[in-house]
Amino acid sequence: LAGTEFHFALNALGEQTGDGIARYNIIHFRRNVVNSTYEWVKVGKYYNGLLTLNMSEVRFRVAEPAIPLSACSPPCGKSQKKTFQMEGDICCWYCVNCSQYQIPINSQQECFQCPNGFLPSEDRNACIAIPENYLHYDSVWAISVMCFSTIGIGVTGFVFAVFVKYSNTPVVKASGRELSFVLLAGILLCYAQTFLLVFKPTDVFCTASMFGVGFSFSVCYAALLTKTNRIARIFNSGKRSAKRPSFISPKSQILICFGLVSVQVLVSGIWMFVSPPSAEHLYPTEESNELICSASKDATYMIVCAYPVCLMVVCTLYAVLTRKIPEAFNESKFIGFTMYTTCILWLAFVPIYLSTQGNLTVRIITMCIVVSLSGTVSLICLFTPKMYIIVMHPERNVRQSMMTKPASAATSSYTKQPSNVHQTSSSYRVDSGTQSDDLELTQRLCPAGSYSSISRSTSATQTVSNYSENGITCSTQTLNSVKLPDGDVGEGDVLL
Repeated sequence: LAGTEFHFALNALGEQTGDGIARYNIIHFRRNVVNSTYEWVKVGKYYNGLLTLNMSEVRFRVAEPAIPLSACSPPCGKSQKKTFQMEGDICCWYCVNCSQYQIPINSQQECFQCPNGFLPSEDRNACIAIPENYLHYDSVWAISVMCFSTIGIGVTGFVFAVFVKYSNTPVVKASGRELSFVLLAGILLCYAQTFLLVFKPTDVFCTASMFGVGFSFSVCYAALLTKTNRIARIFNSGKRSAKRPSFISPKSQILICFGLVSVQVLVSGIWMFVSPPSAEHLYPTEESNELICSASKDATYMIVCAYPVCLMVVCTLYAVLTRKIPEAFNESKFIGFTMYTTCILWLAFVPIYLSTQGNLTVRIITMCIVVSLSGTVSLICLFTPKMYIIVMHPERNVRQSMMTKPASAATSSYTKQPSNVHQTSSSYRVDSGTQSDDLELTQRLCPAGSYSSISRSTSATQTVSNYSENGITCSTQTLNSVKLPDGDVGEGDVLL
């Protein structure tokens, strides 16, 4: 009738319902800031499901132009959870802060504690992993100890090469050629442990370092203990009888040394079977993630070091007992210096290692230092004097240079019975090779003739009496703490 087109509203199926289309004008009752009167202002419209608003005309308070929140409670922050005021109420709540290491979950209705090794993200919507912390091989401490070990490996290799080249010379033989090679191998293993300790912990490296630390110590101290025990048995047997001690040959010494080392292998094998080594994470604080070997988190490493310490103590005792032997056998003195210094190192190491449980870097570096220094002490004290003679003074690398002064070691005289003439012997030689070769003492007793009898005392002093066919008596030869083997004595010589 009015010339206006219209149509009816449609339902969800697109069918006309007979209802008119919804159309509204949206008016806003507000205060006029000019004359302070209140008036109705059209701010928008609604037509056929479409809402149009002019928000610049919408104003609720002059001082606060922002639209007020029409809600019972404001939204909670990203680090807060909702605590509802009444049971079953989902509209009204108050916000509670989650802890520093928690994130809100389940529509902010509860807080979730991030597990060990994780921290909340910046927006508090997830837990992210903490980077692993371990002693990196490119750190200053790691580079320092690896450089020291590298130098030690080079020096040890040089000494080993020199000993191999001059293996048949008196100095090398006198130092115990076979046991010296075993000791050099142990020193080389000591230096190699540094690289296993500073690399990133893995199951393989943890197993190798767990076994290698105790094994390298055992090889060194077993060789030193075998040396000092042999020297002690040789000179102690001279006080009781002239019979040669058992198990003093080079082959016997190697077997004894390997037997001592096998005990360490057995202990380490049992320990690794009971408690298999592995790389694991340690969380001293909520914000730290330490990657360590399982044996280094407490004093467990002391188990694998217990047996080497026992070897070290026994070796030190032998070094003390043999410190006053004749000068020709002075290697025991160098072994003594080595063991005294090693004991000081361990007395300093154990308290530091046990007191640094919370500092991974200090604990690993301390272990690297004590292992490398133990090898260095043995290398310097035991091999420097021999290398000095071999390299710098090869003219002294002969048997004559190892002779002791005749007056200080032995005295000999012979008397011709008819004329009662006394003469002093002309030569005396002590070979200090108490390790690789049999000890040899050569004494010219008479100018000619054969010897028919040798008398041996049971104390440390032994007397040799010989008689010749010409009526010349060769007598009163005193040997200090030296053994005589069974069997006849050849012409002009007494062999020990």
